[in-house]
Amino acid sequence: MKLETERLILKNINETHVEDILKIRGNEVTNQFVKRNSPKNNYDALQFILTIKERTQNNQTVYFGIAYKDQPNLIGTICLWNFSEDRKTAEVGYELLPDYHRKGIMSEALKAVLDHGFNELHLREIIAITSQFNENSKGLLLKHHFILEEGRTDEGFPDNIIFSLNQNN
Repeated sequence: MKLETERLILKNINETHVEDILKIRGNEVTNQFVKRNSPKNNYDALQFILTIKERTQNNQTVYFGIAYKDQPNLIGTICLWNFSEDRKTAEVGYELLPDYHRKGIMSEALKAVLDHGFNELHLREIIAITSQFNENSKGLLLKHHFILEEGRTDEGFPDNIIFSLNQNN
């Protein structure tokens, strides 16, 4: 599956994207706000890709690599995951190499994924969890009409804040 926007193609990742995934998920700037085990080498990146492919086939996640239409390399990723049991709610996650920040890329990708989530997957709500210190992410979510959920917390991650967007917003 793939989605296209004016400048971007959002496409499934596969084994040919090992180096891109290593670069994206191993980036120090990207990871400053994310607590995760980042890939240290090509093997780790390949294992991640294989896991994502399996979760995609099992409908546990919708995961896209982000690339410019005229370039083969991925510059970021965006996904819908953590679906509720009734498949009416999902969480959006995204990351973008720092060289591409502040160019409207993630905004363009997020709009396409939100449209896909609400119109094709028939979600009623999309959640986003981000660090309270990640100003770019907070700005992106507010631009797309996400609302800060004041009382909600991300258990085990006290620096995180939760935003939500309902289908009718």
